[in-house]
Amino acid sequence: MDFACNFPFFSIMLLMFTGIISMIAGPRPAKILSLAALGISTVLSALLIAYINQTGESFIYMMGHFPAPFGNEISAGMFEAVMAFGICGVAFLSLWGNGASTKTDIPEKKRNLYYIMMDMLMASLLVLIYTNDIFTAYVFVELNTIAACAIVMSKPGGETIAATIRYLIMSLLGSGLFLLGISLIYALTGHLLMPNMHEIIIELVHNSNYTLPLIVIVGLFGVSMAIKSALFPFHSWLPDAHGSATTASSAVLSGLVLKGYIILLIKLFFRVFSLDILKEFHISDVLLVLGLLGMIMGSVKAIKETNIKRMIAYSSVAQIGYIFMGIGMDITIGLVAAVFQILVHMVTKPMLFTAAGGLINVSGHKKDFESLQGSAWKDPLAGVSFIVGSLSMIGIPLFAGFIVKYYLAAAAFDTSKNTLIILAVLVLSTVLNALYYVPAISKIYHRDEASKFNWQDVLRTIGAVGDFPYQASLIIFIILNIILGTCSGPVFQALEMGLDMLG
Repeated sequence: MDFACNFPFFSIMLLMFTGIISMIAGPRPAKILSLAALGISTVLSALLIAYINQTGESFIYMMGHFPAPFGNEISAGMFEAVMAFGICGVAFLSLWGNGASTKTDIPEKKRNLYYIMMDMLMASLLVLIYTNDIFTAYVFVELNTIAACAIVMSKPGGETIAATIRYLIMSLLGSGLFLLGISLIYALTGHLLMPNMHEIIIELVHNSNYTLPLIVIVGLFGVSMAIKSALFPFHSWLPDAHGSATTASSAVLSGLVLKGYIILLIKLFFRVFSLDILKEFHISDVLLVLGLLGMIMGSVKAIKETNIKRMIAYSSVAQIGYIFMGIGMDITIGLVAAVFQILVHMVTKPMLFTAAGGLINVSGHKKDFESLQGSAWKDPLAGVSFIVGSLSMIGIPLFAGFIVKYYLAAAAFDTSKNTLIILAVLVLSTVLNALYYVPAISKIYHRDEASKFNWQDVLRTIGAVGDFPYQASLIIFIILNIILGTCSGPVFQALEMGLDMLG
């Protein structure tokens, strides 16, 4: 086995050991250790992408000295490597860029605990991406839940505590359904490793045995991950949790944590079941309907919001709908578009939350749009970043969100589902996105009639922000969004290769 095959294991253990070491470190060392671990994991993931692209094959990594079924396994292909690269890179930018707000929002005595939980959260996300064992996935789903709740409530206040309780209740409901699904599938197959379960399930479906229990199992997995990824109508916990947390937490929760559960669900669909089984059981039809509803209802809720962070959170509900719509189309181009949407949302939503955090800071830490009027002139880079993120979410050409909508529209013509309904909802969703992002841009750039516009004032404010990591992370987010929007071809090829390896 080549040395590069160790990189997934190294990344997971590095983040876990970093969290352990940070227990005896102060706030600043804990932050440095977290950023270093995420930076190294990003580099390792990039090297893994290059290795898999060179070999053209996925691989299985045995954990410890015991082979399956007694030991544990990691599976890695292009899909896993690209997702790990995106999660580690975006987590690094989110923590690095929002260090100042984290320092302001979180008491010093809790700050090292915050970074410990962030390390554990990132390690658990990597396990969800790489694991080949379904029970291991459950264990780290629970670790993910605990760590996510901890980073929400790290910001003092009754609002965050109430949001954390709602988040915990819904997350535990999802975890319970997932565990119930594991119990049933183990009873049917006698295995916990995904490939072994797949062989038994294919045989059962072929012989028309245990059809109803299998439908129930797929439904349990689907509903559990839908709850945890905030798919409509299981989204009610999302705005409170993401809207009340500190900016770094909001960026990570919306951009990364939600995607970790969807990535796990995609792996289950491919490696445990198959797309043919999902189609035969009409599971994909349910996902398509819920995705379409989420695209509309998330945007309708966002239009009514006056709080910028809650508006962005409701926007995530709509964007999650795009992912499930692509999965529900049952064709390759729709699936690739759905996975590409994971990357787009992974890059764009943390940029929006980071920009919103900057606008809030220069407006006296107020989140309502009335208080944010003119804030984009006080922090021009945040204003530009918010524009780029908004245009991407709307689907304007040259930005990443346009590519997603283009390929989803193309997939609508090839799918066996109702093309006109899919296209109509896609267009309606685009219009609704514009109805809350365009007014938001107008608000943050609105100037008092008595004040005169002066470019010198604008240039002075750029230096006044004075936070290099914050400014650099926003610039990198903007560049990444434009790259995904203008050079999507190689990324699409890599994702298509990754889905082929999963199947």
